[in-house]
Amino acid sequence: MFRAPFAFRLLAAALCLLAGVFAPIAVSAQDNTSQIRELIAAMPDASLRELEEIVSSLAATGNTDVVPVLEALGEGDLYFNEETGDVVIVTRNRMYDPVTEEEIAPVGETDLSRIRVNNGLRRDIDATIGGMTLMADDPQTRISAARTMGASPDEENIPLLDEALAAETDPAVRTAMENARAVTILGMPDATLEQKRQAVPIVSRTSGGAAIVTLRSALNEDTPEELRADIESAIAGLEQERAFWQAAQNVWFGLSLGSVLLLAAIGLAITFGVMGVINMAHGEMVMLGAYTTYVVQETIRQNSPELFDYSLAIALPLAFLVTALIGVAIERGIIRWLYGRALETLLATWGLSLILQQTVRSIFGPTNRQVGNPSWMSGSFDFYGLSITYSRMWIVVFAIVVFAALLVVLNRTSLGLQMRAVTQNRRMASAMGIRTPFVDAMTFGLGSGIAGLAGVALSQIDNVSPNLGQGYIIDSFMVVVFGGVGNLWGTLVGALTLGIANKFLEPYAGAVLGKILILVFIILFIQRRPRGLFALKGRAVDA
Repeated sequence: MFRAPFAFRLLAAALCLLAGVFAPIAVSAQDNTSQIRELIAAMPDASLRELEEIVSSLAATGNTDVVPVLEALGEGDLYFNEETGDVVIVTRNRMYDPVTEEEIAPVGETDLSRIRVNNGLRRDIDATIGGMTLMADDPQTRISAARTMGASPDEENIPLLDEALAAETDPAVRTAMENARAVTILGMPDATLEQKRQAVPIVSRTSGGAAIVTLRSALNEDTPEELRADIESAIAGLEQERAFWQAAQNVWFGLSLGSVLLLAAIGLAITFGVMGVINMAHGEMVMLGAYTTYVVQETIRQNSPELFDYSLAIALPLAFLVTALIGVAIERGIIRWLYGRALETLLATWGLSLILQQTVRSIFGPTNRQVGNPSWMSGSFDFYGLSITYSRMWIVVFAIVVFAALLVVLNRTSLGLQMRAVTQNRRMASAMGIRTPFVDAMTFGLGSGIAGLAGVALSQIDNVSPNLGQGYIIDSFMVVVFGGVGNLWGTLVGALTLGIANKFLEPYAGAVLGKILILVFIILFIQRRPRGLFALKGRAVDA
């Protein structure tokens, strides 16, 4: 195929830029549209060489409306009707007008013929589109064009990038353009040593995670020693920076896991600390909170879909109420007959957990249930090099709010005062007129209600199934024992510590072995400090 000389294509690009500036003065919008339609209408009968000239002429109009036409031509989505001769864009069984992009009635496939191009013309089309979008009014369009050029470096793009950089004022766009130019220069065999040495710091500064790959690809047997030293130094710096951000990312993952463990364990810390009850059904309270969320969302989907973004706000109080009432019923019906008999309590609550699992399995089925994320909990964002999902971020915030609210309840309310009194010395509290059975019921209800809140949060990041709670009950006990039985601050520190330790061990030991190592550590730790990090003080405890 005939290849237009580089000078010819550079001239066409220059004409494109000049036309973009002077087109509003030179021709009217109606004349410009007519010219575009005439050029598009000539495509079906044009040879490959003539198509190159048409592409250059479309670019020279300076009208960015021709970009979709050129994209469709390069991707093979541009067709012409053999009966009428009309040129159309066909994508996903839909037809569009190439100028107005209005949808038009489809015709039979036998009446359409694709306007064919080859790889050489596709490269010309990509370069033309890049030149036009580099000068677009929208900054995001210019950034996208620059990134496209950086992803597919071509030394013929250098004049276009230089021209665009000379006129660019937006810092973000300039950064993208400078990166595309530097990446292209590093891959150019004709670039001078000085040009490549100047490109190295630009690539390392602006290419993000792809910078190391780009720099390593520039190393070969023919690389001069000066340039090799610069590239290796830049790679070493980037490796150190990546290790730092990887550690920071692990800390964030650990904090998010720790917040989940905190939500799951904080209710257990209350019941275990105040009542001394080993509640193996605590995980099922988490599971019931998650299923409450599922029921709320299904009800909203069927009756008021517009309220879906408020589904979690509705599910939170309902989940707390449902699980708290079930917790009070469990304490009044089973637990109160077993105080002081730890083994019987463990076996009774373990059996109860199996009953609750089977009940839920019979009602909802054994398969996972879909619980959707509201729009404000969907997606992610970058924060100083960290990738943070909105769901995890809001769970961390929610865990902090629940922890703070629980501190207020324990330290600023009469129920909290009574709970602390019973924790420190049950007999003395009873002698002072505190109704310990009532405190026990309310404490168990409060702990179960908080577990239900944890289930609402976990439904946004984990599968909602009858076995949901089983995945967190052992971790919750480890958090409570490690932090100090009945101590909320110890639970907070224990949850965050174990969460971060887990995330740092997983890359080296794997998820399963990492948990085993954490368990071994806790066993050894308890040998030295049987009461955990923060031991409660009181006559009953000291006795």
